[in-house]
Amino acid sequence: MKHVPVLMNEVLDGLNLQSGDTVIDATVGLGGHAQRLLDVVSPGGELIGFDRDERNLQEAKRRLGSDSASCRLIHDSFANVGSHDLPGVDGALFDLGYSSVHVDDAERGFSFQQDGPLDMRYDTRDGRTAEDIVNDWSEEELARIFRQFGEERFSARIAQRVVRERKMVRITTTTQLADVVASAVPARGKIHPATKVFQALRMEVNDELSHIEKGLGDAIGLLKSGGRIAVISFHSLEDRLVKQLFKGRDDLGLINKKVIRPSDEETSENPRARSAKLRVAEKI
Repeated sequence: MKHVPVLMNEVLDGLNLQSGDTVIDATVGLGGHAQRLLDVVSPGGELIGFDRDERNLQEAKRRLGSDSASCRLIHDSFANVGSHDLPGVDGALFDLGYSSVHVDDAERGFSFQQDGPLDMRYDTRDGRTAEDIVNDWSEEELARIFRQFGEERFSARIAQRVVRERKMVRITTTTQLADVVASAVPARGKIHPATKVFQALRMEVNDELSHIEKGLGDAIGLLKSGGRIAVISFHSLEDRLVKQLFKGRDDLGLINKKVIRPSDEETSENPRARSAKLRVAEKI
């Protein structure tokens, strides 16, 4: 599995970690960021990693050697970071993008680039899938999530078409849903008409914004004075939430006044990084 961590140098500069520090990687994924963080805090430091996806976590364990005292990996959402009796930490990283593995594995149902089941769960222990939402929710509820989480201006029209189609046959696959959406709205340049709908469903299935708000708040609570938190977001809803949360806390000072974006060199080498935004704050 190939994983290219985004904004790696900028994250390290922002967190300003030293050997002996304790750092949380709230979205350890395949261990790309985590490996570099662990290198920086070693010897004597500790990396505490969280991930909702058990398969990702197993791969990260293999790469990081988590049997060592310097690395602890936890199969849980970062929303529960405050529930694990953790020590005070010197830094925390939240990479809010979903893993390239989720995109590339058709069986996970995150992308319409390949045909697969409409799943979209990060943690397969959770019960509700995208298929359940698409086929069981009302037209009004579907329009709401397409509008709220996908910022889709044709949300009502798409929801109406989905409900009409599912009356004839249950919508169970990614390409089936993508075709339904494409039949409801006009083409928009190079961006597939279903892109925003898939984003909205993924966010609803995984309750992403609520998890972000709770997880960031708990992680900030664990930061020592002078400790830093870095957050990489990939779309406006996430970035707006992070920006407002950082600005609304009296116990945080902003390290970067303006959002940090990837260099042209990085985006040419890793096109998936092009929408990434990094914000860093320090505990006062």
